Amino acid sequence: MSRTRTLTFAITLALVSGTAAAGKADHPAVGRALGLIDGHAAAFNRNASDAFAVKDVVVDANGTEHVRFERTYRGMPVIGGDFVVHSRNGVLKSTSQTLKTAVRPGLAARISGDDATIAAGADFGTGFDGMRAASKVIYARNTTPRLAYEVVFTGTKKDQTPTEMHYFIDAANGRILDKWDMVHTAKPGGGGGGGGTPAVGTGRSLIYGNVTLNTAGSGNSFNMTDTTRGGGATYDGNNVGYQTAARRAVLFTDSDNTWGNNALSDRATVAADAHFGVATTWDYYKTTFGRNGIFNDGKGVKSYVHVGNGWVNAAWYANAMYYGDGGGSYVPLVAIDVAGHEMSHGVTQATSGLAYSGDSGGLNEATSDIFGTMVEFFANNAFDTPDYEIGEKIYASNPNNTKALRYMFKPSAADNGASYDCYPAGGLGGVDPHYSSGPANHFFYLLAEGAVSPSGFNFTPGQLVCNGDTGVTGIGRDKAQRIWYRALDLYFTSSTNYPQARAATLSAAADLYGSGSAEYAAVARAWSAVSVN
Repeated sequence: MSRTRTLTFAITLALVSGTAAAGKADHPAVGRALGLIDGHAAAFNRNASDAFAVKDVVVDANGTEHVRFERTYRGMPVIGGDFVVHSRNGVLKSTSQTLKTAVRPGLAARISGDDATIAAGADFGTGFDGMRAASKVIYARNTTPRLAYEVVFTGTKKDQTPTEMHYFIDAANGRILDKWDMVHTAKPGGGGGGGGTPAVGTGRSLIYGNVTLNTAGSGNSFNMTDTTRGGGATYDGNNVGYQTAARRAVLFTDSDNTWGNNALSDRATVAADAHFGVATTWDYYKTTFGRNGIFNDGKGVKSYVHVGNGWVNAAWYANAMYYGDGGGSYVPLVAIDVAGHEMSHGVTQATSGLAYSGDSGGLNEATSDIFGTMVEFFANNAFDTPDYEIGEKIYASNPNNTKALRYMFKPSAADNGASYDCYPAGGLGGVDPHYSSGPANHFFYLLAEGAVSPSGFNFTPGQLVCNGDTGVTGIGRDKAQRIWYRALDLYFTSSTNYPQARAATLSAAADLYGSGSAEYAAVARAWSAVSVN
């Protein structure tokens, strides 16, 4: 379903299966949506002191308008108060939101911002290198809204992984209401380069053999800036920590536009892998959904390789990619599905903004696994046979390709049961998002492929479902990815939980294929097969 897109304010969004176009905050759809909010206050749980900031506008080919808003109350952000207005011809069709009441709390705090900072710091520990002053917010993620403080600590975990922890502290009693990390990694635990004339070079990569790289020429030198994809550039982090990598990193340059030697002895080798992965991810989103870059603004992102000293991870943070060199049984984490995974965190950040906590944290991680996997299928590289395993190429020895960070077809089998195959009745609060991603990953596999064991494994159909429905059949990767993408773009909000994700993907399937379609029925059946009803 084709559509136009408007990017508004500082936060940009995207995801389209058609032409996307940047615009201004005064897009006519915004005014119509605000009028609908005024006319249907109860439908949006609007309080008289609420205010709204538009985040995104999507207009379908049939004229249906989808306007995403963030909410404040008396100037304070309402955490979990975001929503999407769905309308056509000025008539409200539905709204996507998790907020359930127009009631707002009193604004008299019983503890101070310093008290809140102490409470957050006791949880974070001593290994921080930065801290923001506590600020008041209204916390309303799947709960009665209450006054809270948001406290942010930045630092580095023991395994060198960067962290930016956001704490929400109850302003009445100092209790931690919620917390999440804004650094999104491959495993537990914007743009701008040297520029120049567009050039085409050769990357002698570590994982993908010899690949074509788009670079830039300047004088007698070339630099690893992709002028054809928004100026995204790849830098050598020089094995310093992420705190200083962005400041001290050096743009890769070369005299002959041949990068690396297919071995770790040349520092440009893994840069070639990363640069190739970024380009492939850009092309996947552009070709499949019409998305013009991670933020749909036509701008590339920076990638930093050789970050940390033996850091066994990769991360998306704010608007850039960071890749560690691995070590021991791990090679540098520059595989295409890892690149696609991390940059898809940026897509989620720019669209629904799924919070990295509880069910929504699992859906956030699963989104990155889903699209990282689809990027791998899109690349279809002879050195990396596409599959539903995450990170199978980051192991120094993996002759049967059966070791992986995660399996989408049976998540628990990859990590000794840490990941969830089936959605538990009580939800997934307090579970690491890498493990709570399991039911959504499992759903996507069943939706795309059905209850069929992948090549190289011997799972029975009964082992691949949670409800005994061994007859689940797939609708194919292309339809499955389009359904998930549209749900993420138009129907998920920051606090969407698994049952709401089921409803969102059903809405997406109805939009794309019809509510009486085989695709719609397949979505319902696949969710039931992972115990999301």
